[in-house]
Amino acid sequence: MKFRPARRTSLIAGAIALGFAFAALPAGAQKKYGPGASDTEIKLGQTMPYSGPASAYGTIGKLHQAYFKKINDAGGINGRKVNLISLDDGYSPPKAVEQVRRLVEQDEVLALFQTLGTPSNSAIHKYVNAKKIPHLFLATGATKWADPKNYPWTIGFNLSYQAEGQIYAKYLLKNKPNAKIAILYQNDDYGKDLLKGVKDGLGAAAAKMIVAEATYEVSDPTVDSQILTLQGSKADTFIDITTPKFAAQAIRKAYDSGWKPLHIINNVGASVGSVLTPAGLDKSVGLLTVQYYKDPNDPQWKDDPAMLEWRAFMGRYYREGDPKDASNLYAYLTAQTMVHVLKQCGNDLTRENLMKQAANIKNLKLPLLLPGMSLNSSPNDYFLVKQGQLAKFTGTQWQGFGEVLSTSD
Repeated sequence: MKFRPARRTSLIAGAIALGFAFAALPAGAQKKYGPGASDTEIKLGQTMPYSGPASAYGTIGKLHQAYFKKINDAGGINGRKVNLISLDDGYSPPKAVEQVRRLVEQDEVLALFQTLGTPSNSAIHKYVNAKKIPHLFLATGATKWADPKNYPWTIGFNLSYQAEGQIYAKYLLKNKPNAKIAILYQNDDYGKDLLKGVKDGLGAAAAKMIVAEATYEVSDPTVDSQILTLQGSKADTFIDITTPKFAAQAIRKAYDSGWKPLHIINNVGASVGSVLTPAGLDKSVGLLTVQYYKDPNDPQWKDDPAMLEWRAFMGRYYREGDPKDASNLYAYLTAQTMVHVLKQCGNDLTRENLMKQAANIKNLKLPLLLPGMSLNSSPNDYFLVKQGQLAKFTGTQWQGFGEVLSTSD
């Protein structure tokens, strides 16, 4: 009986010590959840133009759904199933605002993933940053998505439009210094951003080399009149800054009208499946663009293990998708990137940690990127894709040429 108080004291001391031991466990061993995350689920949101003038891009959202089904069939991410809520915004900024508010305030998603389009993302940019919602891997190359100082919750994915424009400009300065350039661009932040890259790349020569410019609105039925106006400038080089619907129209009209300039088309309008095939493959021969991932139509990748894996995925999970449409391969890459970041979060699925992991991607080598390329980010550098290679259309596929260029070249 005399020993009971001592035993009780030792038990209390042991419990206290055990409590301190649990308190000292590293944060990674503790489960932390933000809105949209739990032991069983990770809820993401996005808006896509499933309707409207940019509906050709809707396949990106459909592939994302298919890819996350593949991930969920294999057990999910650290045991959690991914629930992607993908809503139609019709490529309309007001509609995008409405849908994103629903995703954030009603559905309470953990993060936004791959919201598409410069106009739509511009409309929600301030809102999601004020709400501190991770706004990840946007399907647009606008340079402003890499502004961690003012917009720390937004990070893009694509090669920046300004960098892309500079690559075209430097190619022309080296290979066609006396070019007379006509430019067609979408009259919004997307078109103006790439145009700025071209002009910055040309430098003082821009005033002499650019002989004509024309714009179009996404509500325009066609760009036929703009093409005829540019043709009348007698330009021998055409820089075409358009989304798929208008890219196909521009290729076809330029060819049918007898205008045969060196035709440079931006990456987002260069899909063989959704642009060049509708325009006419014969009318697309000789086009130039820039690439940073493998072309599914290029025979050099026919037996590439990563391409075979992608085709197998398409055959099982997205049979209605077009394997010739590069947008589907692009979507696969972006989904892989999102999965990588979610895995890096471990059991800390807070919005803060998700953003931290997205801003600390180190040398991520996805097999469908062009050889030698990798994805990188840091808290001070939100440009994820920093390299690209020029490519020429042969009539059946894009064929890369020259060196892989970095944005600092």
